[in-house]
Amino acid sequence: MITRRTLLGAAATLPFLRHVAITQAAAAPITRPIPSSGEALPVMGMGSSRTFDVAADDAMITQLTEVVRLFFAAGGTLIDSSPMYGEAESALGQVLANLGMPEQLFAATKVWTYGAEAGIEQMQESSRRMRVPAFDLMQIHNLRDWKLHLQTLKQWKEQGKIRYLGITTSHQRNHAELEEIMRTEPLDFVQFSYNIENRLAEERLLPIAADRGIATIINRPYQRGALFAKSKGKELPALAQELGCESWGQFYLKWIIGHPAVTCLIPATSKPKHMKDNMGANFGPVPDAAQRAEMLRIFESF
Repeated sequence: MITRRTLLGAAATLPFLRHVAITQAAAAPITRPIPSSGEALPVMGMGSSRTFDVAADDAMITQLTEVVRLFFAAGGTLIDSSPMYGEAESALGQVLANLGMPEQLFAATKVWTYGAEAGIEQMQESSRRMRVPAFDLMQIHNLRDWKLHLQTLKQWKEQGKIRYLGITTSHQRNHAELEEIMRTEPLDFVQFSYNIENRLAEERLLPIAADRGIATIINRPYQRGALFAKSKGKELPALAQELGCESWGQFYLKWIIGHPAVTCLIPATSKPKHMKDNMGANFGPVPDAAQRAEMLRIFESF
């Protein structure tokens, strides 16, 4: 029999249970499913353009090892690179070896050359440089010779040499062709630029990805640092606290995360303090449509 004492006791525990539930939710990384598989992917990934194109000196590799350690410690998994990024793949390979090749790694890189055989050789070299036997995701960089490389990637996926395939661009001039590829080809991932200032992807790319069930990776989330010049010296608004943002960087990342068709973001840094800050956006509340509209209004008021 349920007594008054039982009911009062249960009522007394509700605030505690609610606090536990909120604490557990805040401690868990924000994830999004990869549409083609349902696999959950943390929204905060890591890029390596420019930041990991370094000489293999001990001091720099030690610093980058700490950057990647912090990334994994905060629940990150997807690390994105490319042979276009100079020594980035090799530096990542050394860093991952230093960390014992973490099991949670979701390794992604790109093919960026002309010709099917040259593409195969380049992808094999990327595997050696990053010291991963097989990539989780292989992407065609900036649509280069995409028809030939896509045939190879389809075969590799069927053979289990890669788990996912995709295509990328960082240039608006490629959007029309990218749209057609997204509509007609069986892509798992597509990567492009999107941020609170550059919102072009909202018009067609993000809706097509949502409609076709394609995971999205967002590059240049800070517009190559230009966003910080706009907010420099500005006080964080009260809305930032509601969303768990402790910096303008997290504010800008959370705005992107708030779009339901966004799967993963890949800000790049070579500094541990910036990695800590980036990964702060991997947790806490996700802004809804009204909050994103207010965040945009705040940004446009600068």
